[in-house]
Amino acid sequence: MFRIIDKYIFREIFNTWLIVMLTLLAVLLTNQFARILGDVAKDKLPKDAVMDLILLSGLQYLTILIPIGLFLSILMALGRLYSNSEMSAMMACKVSSFGIFRPIILLTIPLVIISSWIAIDVGPKSILKIDKINNEAKRKLDLSSIEPGRFVVDKNLGTVIYAEEINESNELRNVFLRYITPEGEIEVVTAEKGNQIDIEDEDQRFFVLKNGKRYIGTPGTTDYLIMEFQEHGIPYVLPKTRDVNTDVKSLPFDMLITSDDSQRNAEFHWRIGIPISTLVLVLIAIPMSRSEPRQGQFSKIFSGILIFIIYYNLLSAGKSWLENSIVPRGIGLWWIHALMLVFLVALLLKKNGYFRRLSRVNFLK
Repeated sequence: MFRIIDKYIFREIFNTWLIVMLTLLAVLLTNQFARILGDVAKDKLPKDAVMDLILLSGLQYLTILIPIGLFLSILMALGRLYSNSEMSAMMACKVSSFGIFRPIILLTIPLVIISSWIAIDVGPKSILKIDKINNEAKRKLDLSSIEPGRFVVDKNLGTVIYAEEINESNELRNVFLRYITPEGEIEVVTAEKGNQIDIEDEDQRFFVLKNGKRYIGTPGTTDYLIMEFQEHGIPYVLPKTRDVNTDVKSLPFDMLITSDDSQRNAEFHWRIGIPISTLVLVLIAIPMSRSEPRQGQFSKIFSGILIFIIYYNLLSAGKSWLENSIVPRGIGLWWIHALMLVFLVALLLKKNGYFRRLSRVNFLK
């Protein structure tokens, strides 16, 4: 049952965590939103995929934001209690260390469970969904991507499409089309109207243009062929995309456990490393937040951010070494977590004055 002191500490840390999380998430999603809008403006992505990509990206960011948010919130909240001498008052009132840190444990456990769920299950599924959306966007050059009165350009294929208007049945009016033929010639087509026909081959689209003219030739020469037509069909081969099911980041967790592949093994250790690192960071944050009353509540933030960067850079480097079989599979990323636990022990010894007492003994000798 929560005591008043438990509720107070829990509320302080949770509110700080919420503010840190929302701030970092807003910054990251704003940058992602700008990038996605840029891709939409370049016709690399459909407009109706914007919100899906933003939500899926947000889930991806939570994998990292939950650990760092909890780490910084403990540093800030407990740091404020120390700087305002509230922690000293609690100790004077016979509140035990466990009594102070119990609400931290009660907040950490559900967040570790959530981060585990996101890292192991939700995150990979969101990556798979993002890859499918991007692949479909690359393969989708249909009439839904064309806006009236605007040129749609595909620089990779040298294709330019323009339509003056589009009716409710998705039929184009007053169409201009420029593309490169399989023979390497430039073909320009103008037509009164056009539409798309889906065929059995999923790797192709078929454009049908009606009542227009074709201009075929090679730039820089006068040898051009001009033809009028009532109906003209143009097959379009969709660009090849990578198989999203081969990306280890999107594979189900059970496939990583039983695999002997080095890349899958590295991904396995990375996913389980997210909740483990969350626990380790919480353990580090508790003694690290201890400060003198005059130090200020934000005195440890810079050091905390530096520790987080070092920790996650080590995990990223360790994952790369696992993928390249530089580090044995049996060791995985455990050595990095062990290294951070050694740092935790050293921090606890320092905070309890062990090194200071040891230096005094050596000096007396």
